[in-house]
Amino acid sequence: MPEGPEIKQAADAVARAIAHTPLTHISFAFERLQPYEAILVNEQIWAVQSKGKAMLIRFQNQLNIYSHNQLYGKWYIQKANSYPTTNRQLRLAIHTPKKAALLYSASEIDVITNEQITSHPFLSRVGPDVLDDAMTVDQVRDRFLDKRFYRRGLVSLLLDQGFLCGLGNYLRSEVLFVARVHPSLRPIDCTPEQIDGLAKGAIAVSRQSYLTKGITNNLDTVAQLKQQGFSRQQYRFYVFNRDGRPCYSCGTAILKEIAGGRRIYYCPHCQKL
Repeated sequence: MPEGPEIKQAADAVARAIAHTPLTHISFAFERLQPYEAILVNEQIWAVQSKGKAMLIRFQNQLNIYSHNQLYGKWYIQKANSYPTTNRQLRLAIHTPKKAALLYSASEIDVITNEQITSHPFLSRVGPDVLDDAMTVDQVRDRFLDKRFYRRGLVSLLLDQGFLCGLGNYLRSEVLFVARVHPSLRPIDCTPEQIDGLAKGAIAVSRQSYLTKGITNNLDTVAQLKQQGFSRQQYRFYVFNRDGRPCYSCGTAILKEIAGGRRIYYCPHCQKL
């Protein structure tokens, strides 16, 4: 599933392609949304925003297209009136005279008013967005220490979009590694230094992933590995998807476990229990 950084990158791409430009065509695959086609095609998009793993395409007439990619949704940017070769099903198409933004495979799409944003089933319950420029380390630290969260296991807490939105499975492993925190702990089990590391890591790792299109590893290490001929798959992460391979910090073999049906990776030396 795409995580916060990937959705924010997609929002940027959609905005560059179709915002502030007259629309020539818009179509929805879902019949219940098709009455909005005639309403929205006469409007301009003033912003495309991400909120964790969701996206809002915002129109000047106070309407918004909400979408959530879930597991398989994917945005394509094409020349106007052209379509990619894919077996995916087209769910939403927005065309301008020069560009088109096309959403395939996503099933969670809606049109909502500005007033409905605060009561939307997903948007109303998500926590602070780790990619929000206004988010501070102190605010994230307070979330970890909040009584609603501090007795919950970190492996589930870091996937809870009501705690912090935008984090997901690969970011969970990477944040825990950067903070040097064992996956079995809860915030209440952590030292103040570890809580500080978790708060800093949740922001820094997510923002680096956004800026580098998915690289969470130390960028100096990445540069060295590139020079040595390593592939992106080999240098992209600190620990995620690297089970059995040596930790870049200490050389210990990375371990993989299954928690809540999801993979988690960690270094048993750098993240001692």
